[in-house]
Amino acid sequence: MNNYKNLISGSTLLISLWAGASFAAVSVQEAAALGQALTPVGAEKAGNADGSIPAWTGGLAKDAGAVDGNGFMTDPYAAEKPLFTITAENAEQYKSKLSEGQLAMFKRYPESFHMPVYTTHRSAVFPDNWLEKTRENAEKVKLSGGGNTLENYRMGVPFPIAKDGLEAIWNHEARYVGSTLQRNIITAAPQANGQFTASLLDQYVAMQWALTDYDSSRDSNVLFYYKWRTVSPARLAGDVLLVHETLDQVKEPRMAWVYNAGQRRVRRAPQVSYDGPSTTSDGQHTSDNFMMYNGAPDRYDWKLVGKKEMYVPYNAYRLDDPKLKYIDLIKPGHLNADYTRYELHRVWVVEAVLKPGQRHIYAKRRLYLDEDTWQALVVDHFDSRGQLWRMAEGHMEQVYQQQIPLILVETCYDVLNGRYFISGLRNEITNAPKYGIPLSSDDFTAAALRRSGVR
Repeated sequence: MNNYKNLISGSTLLISLWAGASFAAVSVQEAAALGQALTPVGAEKAGNADGSIPAWTGGLAKDAGAVDGNGFMTDPYAAEKPLFTITAENAEQYKSKLSEGQLAMFKRYPESFHMPVYTTHRSAVFPDNWLEKTRENAEKVKLSGGGNTLENYRMGVPFPIAKDGLEAIWNHEARYVGSTLQRNIITAAPQANGQFTASLLDQYVAMQWALTDYDSSRDSNVLFYYKWRTVSPARLAGDVLLVHETLDQVKEPRMAWVYNAGQRRVRRAPQVSYDGPSTTSDGQHTSDNFMMYNGAPDRYDWKLVGKKEMYVPYNAYRLDDPKLKYIDLIKPGHLNADYTRYELHRVWVVEAVLKPGQRHIYAKRRLYLDEDTWQALVVDHFDSRGQLWRMAEGHMEQVYQQQIPLILVETCYDVLNGRYFISGLRNEITNAPKYGIPLSSDDFTAAALRRSGVR
């Protein structure tokens, strides 16, 4: 319990918002706090007592920096130097603001793992239409079906004033990642000695409300569409994964298909869910580890523990520097810590405990959700013995020209076997990400897989 000694109680208003479990929308009076004491997405607008977390004043402007022809953004904080660095030697001093998994990384890699801590910037901001829907959702969106279904939801943060763990995790699952996106990224699962083979992926994501042929009757149970085509290495080139992420995955399980270029076959892929191994991860990452956490929440009991101040990866522009090579960043045991950036932010602490009779390789997860975005930035995973097994971090940056707080790089560290999975690096890629491109339901059908998989 020592990790929670410093849970922030906040104002009387915020305490009342945390109390109890509710599957109902909030009152008009509660919703009125949005844009006043709370930011438009439900974070505390004020800074903390000592000023180390500033007040939210609107986030980064669209013109906060330049974007080159390959899609690399200027770091608006490039001139800043670390305030201090957390190492294995001084980690005990900061333990109240670290996760159990982060502390385990200091013990596992005392010579190399460190956390450069910089000035905190509350850079997150969203488009106006997303915020307008968020305000409406506060009074109308509800959970049903045992917490597995969002009612009256189309877009926006479902529960900007979350009252329980299920509402908080739905905010993470439905968070804003833009409307449509196409980008090239790499993934890798390094060996303990640091050797790795990078897989180049062509990735498409589309929110259901952003399709050019969106039909509310047809797409009412779809949250987003996802397609990822492997470009290299050669042995995997042309393989394609397609996912329809459903809102109610108990009523209608996630629909997934794979196209195997060697066999030239499309087949259903029910294993792409829960703890099924994710593509290209060499078993170091589960399907529901993708995007820090995704999928049906039905196998866990979810508890909103409270809010705390924590050092989390944030404003990770240095990791997107085109001057760096993958070999500069992917090191034995963990991402090269010299290029990481941590800031002190308030996070919601959510614990997920496996329900009796349910199966999953993770018996417990502890998620730390950024208050300004509802994005999980750190997740600790525990095995059936209660032992810490894996720690995931999401290195987020504000894509300022698009007003998208987006996870740039995901890492999932196995503190037992010394391996990890990394996804999202694009330093050596010259194709710029494309945001808001026109995509229709025809781009995300099983029939479209074969066309996508042509080598």
